[in-house]
Amino acid sequence: MRIIGIDPGSVVCGYGVIDVQGSTMTVVECGVVQVKRRSTNFPGRLREIHDRLHAVIARTQPDACAMEQVFYAKNVKSIVQLSHARGVAMLASAQHNLDPVEYTPMQVKRSVTGRGAASKDQVAHMVQAILGISETPEFHDTTDALAVAICHAVNGKPPEPILKQRTNRRKAWADFVRQQKS
Repeated sequence: MRIIGIDPGSVVCGYGVIDVQGSTMTVVECGVVQVKRRSTNFPGRLREIHDRLHAVIARTQPDACAMEQVFYAKNVKSIVQLSHARGVAMLASAQHNLDPVEYTPMQVKRSVTGRGAASKDQVAHMVQAILGISETPEFHDTTDALAVAICHAVNGKPPEPILKQRTNRRKAWADFVRQQKS
């Protein structure tokens, strides 16, 4: 299976394509779409992100797409711009009949490092170890995108939110107790 992971951004958008065969994962292609903030207007940046991601997807032909969810922004303008960038990344995926599976940053970090609160350096180190990459990518956006692809390879779908897991456990325990009483 071939998976593209996308770490959306309105200035730097990371992508990573991996092949998964059994427990072996290898990098097909990875990098960033970096657009110039000052020399290009915002719609032009979005068009460039879309066009370049569209080209990567066409070139690598992934079977699945995984994307990091929006989780934080310094201000309203930043989150709106990030949401637009995610939208064009989703559009590029949809144009290739890929329905992106979304993961929270905590889910990605937990899948790759075992800790949901891992630092970007820890994630980058584990991505390099898992994929056998010797060189350090220039941007964390690249390793973040590869981490999203690894997360999808490991999980196949987003893990249940912790709250839902706890609710399911409580319900299962209540059912068990009820069955024992009868």
